[in-house]
Amino acid sequence: MSFTYKARRLPRDPGPAAWHEILPPSKSYPPLDEDITCDWLVIGAGFAGLSAARRLRQLRGGDRVVVIDATFIGQGPAGRNSGFMIDLPHDVSSDQYTSSLDKDLWQINLNRQAIAFAKDVAEEFNLPQETVDAQGRVNGAVTENGLHHNAEYADHLTRLGEPFEHLDAQAMAELTGSRFYTAGLYMPGTVLLQPAQYIRGLAEGLADHVALYEKTPALTMTKKGQDWQVATPHGKITTPKIILAVNGHAESFGFFKGRLMHVFTYASMTEAMTSDQIKALGGQKRWGITPSDPMGSTVRKISGVGGDRIIIRNRWSYDPSMEVSDARIAAYGRDQDKGFARRFPMLNDLKMEYRWTGRLCLSFNSVPAFGEVDDGIIAACCQNGLGTAKGTLSGIAAAELATRSNSPIADDLLKADPPSKLPPQPLAWIGATASIKWREWKGRAEI
Repeated sequence: MSFTYKARRLPRDPGPAAWHEILPPSKSYPPLDEDITCDWLVIGAGFAGLSAARRLRQLRGGDRVVVIDATFIGQGPAGRNSGFMIDLPHDVSSDQYTSSLDKDLWQINLNRQAIAFAKDVAEEFNLPQETVDAQGRVNGAVTENGLHHNAEYADHLTRLGEPFEHLDAQAMAELTGSRFYTAGLYMPGTVLLQPAQYIRGLAEGLADHVALYEKTPALTMTKKGQDWQVATPHGKITTPKIILAVNGHAESFGFFKGRLMHVFTYASMTEAMTSDQIKALGGQKRWGITPSDPMGSTVRKISGVGGDRIIIRNRWSYDPSMEVSDARIAAYGRDQDKGFARRFPMLNDLKMEYRWTGRLCLSFNSVPAFGEVDDGIIAACCQNGLGTAKGTLSGIAAAELATRSNSPIADDLLKADPPSKLPPQPLAWIGATASIKWREWKGRAEI
């Protein structure tokens, strides 16, 4: 007797993966075009999937590990996020980013294990400094409401015993070159990633030990005796163990049905600055600003292989179909242009080169979709808007759980409640969309 999980749709990521586009051409990996067997199959080559593959290599060095991805490595969500690997509380669905002290202490400990893993990857594979840059981040405040958010966050950090530094308007200008910010709250533990460079470097470092296949979506997963047979467009993979590292796409296979919220964020990246523009801006070489109000604009200044550029991200949408139109990206891009112009009037001749949207997966109760979902299939999904850190963690934990290794990370993740059920559609869409619009309106001055 066999049972089949069938993908109802394939991932779609509108707009260019800007972090990937600004890098030199990457190493390519073939699509699967034959039938193969392996000891471990990882579906998804993002933060979760490649972290799982690296951990499997460490734990089971003699086993055959295969990783497949529906698109190209570095061009999926890993090439479309903001590149913050945050250690401190940062719940994007909360008005204050924070939760209870116990929960936040628990999350900080986990996040720092993910950061240590990323730093170890950078060292092992000799990645450039810009790839994993321990710069810290700043919560930038603009209005009295933003200042209030920062004050409450600082009080919470004090109770957590975490260091921070208040920055005044002059210090913010010296950091960013912009006079837009009233104040900031600097937190030293965040790592700023060039996310596509990190994922590509991790993949290349694993390529001698792990078989990687691009443009190879999993179409069906069928139980055949003790094994799973995974069909792709041009081949089949037979394996006893699968790590499903596809974030919200897990629901496309029927897992966690009606329990995952598919949210999109929107961003724009400038063209590379000229030397005159770099001089006109001033400020530091690289920095990252998260908004004091979670619905405000995230802004980064980067410098490295792709030149000196600025990224601005704002606006959110809830799309259960996991589909977003190019027209909406363009419309929301106009909001990013306005936010950019307010911050950097001295760069009025600097144009946006890339606009895109990135997929997030949230649960209503802010927990992961993690654990064994069928015999031999382990989900490492639902990163709740923090895919760099939580994706890394879930990949590590999934590999340790699959190999029955001692895993405090997996034990911690398994203690969480399962994702709670959402209201039926269209009620979920109406409620989520209304909440997003209300919160964006309240935080409009920070956009």
